[in-house]
Amino acid sequence: MTTTAPAANLESLVLTPGQVSLAWLRKIHETDVHLSLDPAVYPAMSEALAVVADIVVSGQVVYGINTGFGKLASTRIGAEHLAQLQRNLVLSHSVGTGEPLARPVVRLVLATKAISLARGHSGIRPAIADALLQLCNAGLLPVIPAKGSVGASGDLAPLAHLACVLIGEGQVSTQQGEVISGADAMQRIGLTPFVLGPKEGLALLNGTQVSTALALAGLFAAENLLAASLLSGALSLEAIQGSVKPFDARIHDARGQPGQIAVAAAMRALLGGSDIVSSHAHCGRVQDPYSIRCIPQVLGACLDNLTHAARVLQIEANASSDNPLVFTDTGEVISGGNFHAEPVAFAADILALAISEIGAISERRLALLLDSNLSGLPPFLVRDGGLNSGFMIAQVTAAALASENKSLAHPASVDSLPTSANQEDHVSMATFAARRLADMANNTAVVVGIEAMAAAQGIELKRELGSGALKSSAAIEQALLRVRERVAFLARDRFLASDIEAMRQWAWQADLPAPLLRLLPSRL
Repeated sequence: MTTTAPAANLESLVLTPGQVSLAWLRKIHETDVHLSLDPAVYPAMSEALAVVADIVVSGQVVYGINTGFGKLASTRIGAEHLAQLQRNLVLSHSVGTGEPLARPVVRLVLATKAISLARGHSGIRPAIADALLQLCNAGLLPVIPAKGSVGASGDLAPLAHLACVLIGEGQVSTQQGEVISGADAMQRIGLTPFVLGPKEGLALLNGTQVSTALALAGLFAAENLLAASLLSGALSLEAIQGSVKPFDARIHDARGQPGQIAVAAAMRALLGGSDIVSSHAHCGRVQDPYSIRCIPQVLGACLDNLTHAARVLQIEANASSDNPLVFTDTGEVISGGNFHAEPVAFAADILALAISEIGAISERRLALLLDSNLSGLPPFLVRDGGLNSGFMIAQVTAAALASENKSLAHPASVDSLPTSANQEDHVSMATFAARRLADMANNTAVVVGIEAMAAAQGIELKRELGSGALKSSAAIEQALLRVRERVAFLARDRFLASDIEAMRQWAWQADLPAPLLRLLPSRL
């Protein structure tokens, strides 16, 4: 059992497998916390370990305990070689490549791997699960290359790089950015590198924890972007003095889609009390372009997909995805396929669609703002057009990124390449499905940020052109203030790249009003 005391400034989370919430997973991803396992899990872990020990003593032949792996599963390994078997497994599978996974993702990998082992079906020493959390608590995170997993038989290569640290191999990144050896990291948390017993190496390598951690990071990003896009959409509506009638609750109740109903309610809450809205209540504007009018239908569908993905990923983060699994009630060790990450792959593909669409509709609203025939605003939202190009090329950047996302949104789960001499003949590609979400989310953050900056410009230009001192709702005025804290009004052409970067950060960190926070699965 973990005995280290939490640092005074860290929140403590006690992880109970099967019950870890999305909110807690988000905390683990976003900040350093002190993690420990629920004391109630240790007896089941020890009982499973005893089952494995009995198998070794009795001389039974059981996959993963005293056999080779994959296509070599029929090869029996003598008792005198079992420790070497597990060490060789870890070292031979440490074949990852590419840039290291981000530290927030690695924290999730460590936490979810410990949760999986603590389900009591893996047959390993509880001290190994504890060691994973001790590394996490100390900020000593395994260096895990991002590429090299096909998302079946577990995330074998990346999890092997994690397991290397426990045996004193591999590399570890410190909170200060230093890279040290696995042996040094183990020494810093007061542990001697493990000599892995029967099944322990395999239990560490089998599992969907890397795919799941990457997909969770994508989910949290998608939630942020959905909320920021609703805020930027409300700004755009006010800039063009669009109609709020399409957000009438009766329209959405008549269809019954829950995400659509929730988004329409959030838009009404954001715009409630706006003088701009009330000033054109009877302006005769009947139908705005779809990018404004259909915000609830499009972003509501995105919300429904986020909600579904969140449910799948929360289950997976709490799951036992090892193979074979130990069942202590009967003493059986049964081979199956819980390592196959198809649920994660599908969830990640769904998130990719949502992230792409959040950016796509935002880019269309941006284009609307710049088109004076539709918006009623100066062309490209700048005075002295011709001399100044205003937001003309910022929209080109947004279009480029929205288009890139359409290519990245192609489902990864429909691909499969057989591995291990066709023993592993269908794989999920979940790791790539989840890994590409970070690039997509970054693209969409830029698009949404540019839209918000342009919409703020449009509102202020509209006030110059005759709306006078009319104020929007409190939520929208607060959003305008937050935009202006990051970027100035575009009075004439200037270097815009730094403004776009500032607004990309806004899309991640927007000070979200309560109606938006209440939409997000991990904030509930």
